[in-house]
Amino acid sequence: MKIQNKLFLILFGFSLTLVTVLVFLMQWSIGKGMINYVNTKEVEALKPIVVKLAEEYKAENNWFSIRGKHDKFRRLISNQLMASEFSSKQKNRTPERLPVRRPPPISPLSQEMPTPRDAFPENRTPPPREDEAYYALLDHNERIVVGKYIDTIDYSKTEIMISDSVVGYFAVSKRNQLTQGYEVDFIEQQQYYLWIIALLAMILVTLVTLPLTRHLVEPIKLITHGMHKLTQGDYQQRINLKRQDELGQLSRDYNELANTLAANETARKRWLANISHELRTPVAILRGELEAMLDDVRPLNKSNISSANDEVKHLQRLIDDLNLLTTADIGGMHYRKSNEELTELMHSVVETYRSYLNDASITLDLAISDKPINVYIDKTRLCQSFENIIHNAVKYSSASLFKISVNISDQSTAIITFEDNGVGVNDKHLPHLFEYLYRIEDSRNRKTGGSGLGLSICRQIIMAHQGEIIAEKSKLGGLAMIINLPLV
Repeated sequence: MKIQNKLFLILFGFSLTLVTVLVFLMQWSIGKGMINYVNTKEVEALKPIVVKLAEEYKAENNWFSIRGKHDKFRRLISNQLMASEFSSKQKNRTPERLPVRRPPPISPLSQEMPTPRDAFPENRTPPPREDEAYYALLDHNERIVVGKYIDTIDYSKTEIMISDSVVGYFAVSKRNQLTQGYEVDFIEQQQYYLWIIALLAMILVTLVTLPLTRHLVEPIKLITHGMHKLTQGDYQQRINLKRQDELGQLSRDYNELANTLAANETARKRWLANISHELRTPVAILRGELEAMLDDVRPLNKSNISSANDEVKHLQRLIDDLNLLTTADIGGMHYRKSNEELTELMHSVVETYRSYLNDASITLDLAISDKPINVYIDKTRLCQSFENIIHNAVKYSSASLFKISVNISDQSTAIITFEDNGVGVNDKHLPHLFEYLYRIEDSRNRKTGGSGLGLSICRQIIMAHQGEIIAEKSKLGGLAMIINLPLV
């Protein structure tokens, strides 16, 4: 099942369950509330009975005048409910003729003889129907005086007060269900409306959920389609989602991945083209010279063999550089680092290459700090990178001035700058100078440029020292190589 369908079913099912439960709870709450309302209303309608019962008690200061007189008690209640909505219920009931027992004589020492809770065995009747009520008068000890009082039924009891003293209780049984009257019609009407509201709510949920699931899933579909294109080698796919959520961030990451894969693919193709060209050129020259000597076109002498040997050396250097880069990429280049004083090392490097620069008619300018600069480096590897930079400046820059600067920046970084006043490099080539086999001229003429591996090796060495190397326009007019190394 698709994610969109799953998400829709989950949201719709949860909403349906929630709405259904809410409808049933509201129906139960309305029914319960209406029953409590009817019970309370009936008690309010019978409040005048409490006053009349209090007058009955005042007549003889006891309940003897009404004790066991069920007919009198019923007439009292019926007359009170005559004008209320409860009268029809009372009229529909057939009055029960209960035998009346004469009470025993009252002793002069007591105004009221204690009567057991169920003083009238004949009054043992089943609970009332749900649409009717039982009424009873209880004394101050909650013992029955007259009416029907069943222990298994819940009653609402109203105190009968005489001179701030409770002399009895008027008990009305509570209804548990309504079967007729406008209250029942009201409840049924409310239930009908609730189900109509629930249906409208589910329609609204459907109208909201479908676009919502589509809104959430559509970007996932686009990204899935784009990922499928990437697996097929199509790195030009882009996803433009104008969103500020996680899916928008995912689409931006996808575009970055596509750009990176496209750049890597371009670099891989350029690498293959360049390496095949670099390897093919010396091999072709070597083969041509050997075939010329074998065919007696050129004499087999030491001079021609030396020319062939030069091509073999060039091929060997190229293979060694490629092996060095590959070793650095896989972390196989070993470094023997130690604490070194950079200014002394740079003076040593200058003395080593001073004569080389003089032979090329290049003036050397030094700006090396007098302060000691301590760095943690592999001296041999770092001098190897310096050699590549100086060799490129002498061979390809056509410079007449070469400047070496060493100083400290922000007390945390040593800055080594090599710059010249030569022909320089176009700005568009500066970011690519450290790429493998990158050449400014597509002709790849060895007279105007090397194999394009020297600066790549420099970058690997500097990165292994947790440093950075960048190429910029020189203030002298040519090219500047800037190396940043962390201080100890």
